[in-house]
Amino acid sequence: MEMQNVLNALRVLEEVATRQPVGVGELSRVLGMPKSSVQRALRTLGEAGWIRPAGGEITRWVVTTKALDVGRHASGDLDLRNAAMPILEELRRATDETIHLTVPEGDRMVLIERLETSKAVRTNMSLGHSLPLHASANGKAVLANSPAEVVDRVLAEGLPRYTDTTITDPERLLAELERIRAQGYATNGGEWRSDVGSVAAVVMGGAKQPVGSLSVNVPMSRLTDESRPFFGAVVSEAAKTLSARLGYTSGPNPPAAA
Repeated sequence: MEMQNVLNALRVLEEVATRQPVGVGELSRVLGMPKSSVQRALRTLGEAGWIRPAGGEITRWVVTTKALDVGRHASGDLDLRNAAMPILEELRRATDETIHLTVPEGDRMVLIERLETSKAVRTNMSLGHSLPLHASANGKAVLANSPAEVVDRVLAEGLPRYTDTTITDPERLLAELERIRAQGYATNGGEWRSDVGSVAAVVMGGAKQPVGSLSVNVPMSRLTDESRPFFGAVVSEAAKTLSARLGYTSGPNPPAAA
């Protein structure tokens, strides 16, 4: 029984990280667990410091930075963050928009660093938050430069719809990935959250594999035909600079067609 409680707590922690802020009812529904079991897991995670109430509201939960710190030490993402910080600062100065650094984690992208814009109207996402590969600029930038078997797996698992603009058709996604490889950056026009837009470029590591992505993140009202190519140019240049610092010496090899 104790092992089951541990497994339940870990499953709840993963879903809180994916869906935060989230309440007991939604967790119970998506996990197929009784509310009493979910509440027990939430209490345990809260007491251990892994999650906290969202905005002081005890009925909705978010992960704390404890989870992020453990993840950094486990995956070496701390070294990536340290190498990226001067580049992130320069990118923020060039755009005066919110800048994200994300890393791939399974079939998601996880936010490990964020620099805020000085503008009053801005996007908002907590560190440790995860993004879908097919419905975020960060995810699509990484997916476009991943081996064909990774793309095949994502397509086989299905493409969930988050908004009216989410790409859910496999052929459309493959065409989108081809465009990303050609232009050097990915865009997200409200495909994950209808009010949030972003432009991202892949960060490649010394092993010639994607290790992360950089993105400029804006309210949809500021993602225009004029701003999009500018954001694309500066974020792709920043990503190339970071890739070089990580030991990457040549352009990404496009994956074989899926």
